[in-house]
Amino acid sequence: KEQGPRTKDQGPRIKEQGARTKDQGPRTKLVGRGSKLAKREWQIVIEAVRMNSPPNILWIVTTQWRAQACGYAGDPNARTPHLDAWAAQSVNYTQAVTPHPFGPMARAALLTGVPSPQNGVRNYFDALPAGARTIAQAMNERGYATGFFGKWGVGERDPQVPLVGEAAARLIVPEGARGGFQTWEGFEGGFLLNDPWLHGTAKDGAQPAQFPGYQSDVLAWRAGAWLERVRAGKQPWFGVLSLEAPHPPYDAPAAGVARSDAEGLVLTENVPAHGDVEAKARRELSGYYAHIEATDRAIGSLLAAVADEVVVVFTSVHGDMHGAHGLFRKGWPHEEAVRVPLLVRVPGVVPRRDDGAISLLDLSAMTRAWADGVDAIVERRHSVISMPSVVALPHQCDRVWRGLRTPQKKLVLDAGGEPWLYFDLEQDPLEMNNLAGEPARRGEIAALSARVGRG
Repeated sequence: KEQGPRTKDQGPRIKEQGARTKDQGPRTKLVGRGSKLAKREWQIVIEAVRMNSPPNILWIVTTQWRAQACGYAGDPNARTPHLDAWAAQSVNYTQAVTPHPFGPMARAALLTGVPSPQNGVRNYFDALPAGARTIAQAMNERGYATGFFGKWGVGERDPQVPLVGEAAARLIVPEGARGGFQTWEGFEGGFLLNDPWLHGTAKDGAQPAQFPGYQSDVLAWRAGAWLERVRAGKQPWFGVLSLEAPHPPYDAPAAGVARSDAEGLVLTENVPAHGDVEAKARRELSGYYAHIEATDRAIGSLLAAVADEVVVVFTSVHGDMHGAHGLFRKGWPHEEAVRVPLLVRVPGVVPRRDDGAISLLDLSAMTRAWADGVDAIVERRHSVISMPSVVALPHQCDRVWRGLRTPQKKLVLDAGGEPWLYFDLEQDPLEMNNLAGEPARRGEIAALSARVGRG
């Protein structure tokens, strides 16, 4: 099976069944979100795949873009006209979560479909093991041309090198550590939102070269150039555009987009008012939303060149607290850090809002299913979320935790397995009333705790 070893953390997900033959054609069945409409939509997709070659597939992955920060999600501060238009063509998974609200762990899980630490990445400076099986390898075996452009984030890093700056941006990711992508042009890190350094598989790409411009624009251009080349061939293609924005530094220039008026920003009620937290949140969000607008524009430029028959995924590896509950950055189990945008445009599937549980862990199996046309049974009652280690950086979460999230409830256990947080997300979407200590909730907490253990 392409999925690799199934672990407790993964829980029930997409199960691929059957095999495609030239005589049979692909067969796909969607179960779990349950509606006859959804099943009918997938039947339409199957017929399209039968008549044509396997679909081309594009992932657009951002960093620190929380689910709430999109115009189509109702954020009055977010100017995202291109993604708003794309959402109208897509399935909008409103309950999508990252399995781990921190970059290296989330990226490793996204690439492998296996959660951390089972995928080999437990700590911030862990690299994805050389033997880890990635989605690129699975797609290579299916005859796809595979390409990756942008932030890698799971390579070998020197803890003595500053995380932000040219030294980190110029670190070399060796050819054997690029996850099996046939074409790879990117960087390990550095958080240079302008004038990025790129290296990779191009003839002149062995050493990093600096490209002038806003990082999201540069990477969308490089990915677009690759798409032009592979479109001229006969292979189907699978591409990943991996952007650092809207990750800090929030005060970096954003391709000419002016910072939002800090005092005019609308903050949620869970950001403490009239103090240092509110002031910092407003200051950082004014830059955050500028980078969101600039990156939305860069994404729009690439999407304009993508053919109608391409499957397109837009998401982020994690969010940012931005002052909610008095907290900043990520690693925390709150909605602002764990919920991510997830738009999936599949030709033939009617656009809709999907409120079912789904995790970034599901994307690898979904992608293989699109490529194969085999039965894809999606069954997920909940998503497991966790932080397998403490990242010793300012403002990050201060403890190891593990939890379970359904569209209605969220339970988070500490490292010892004791309830730390419990929220009724239907009644308390801003998570302002922690029910973990309420005696009346002990029974349901115990039942959910058992499900956390089962994955």
